[in-house]
Amino acid sequence: MPMAAVVHQMPQTDPLLTAEDVAQRLNVSTDWVWDHSSRKSPYLPVIRIGDGTLRYRRSQIEEFVNERERLSAMRCRRRGKIEVPTVSPQKQRNHG
Repeated sequence: MPMAAVVHQMPQTDPLLTAEDVAQRLNVSTDWVWDHSSRKSPYLPVIRIGDGTLRYRRSQIEEFVNERERLSAMRCRRRGKIEVPTVSPQKQRNHG
């Protein structure tokens, strides 16, 4: 049996990020990360470790970004379907 077949590959772990790491990834302040880890929507998926330490799974932060992007796209599409009120020709003459 070849040696490569015997060697087990270590499972990849999902790295834990600090609030600073998440802030950098999202291009926001660490205060924003802390606020959205507990009391403000949208809530970040957080792991609370004793003494107030917060950690975040990289994959869950990426899911958070993907979900926000999906919701943003839905809002844009919805806005595109809303009729824009038209201005009467008389108002157009008065304003321009």
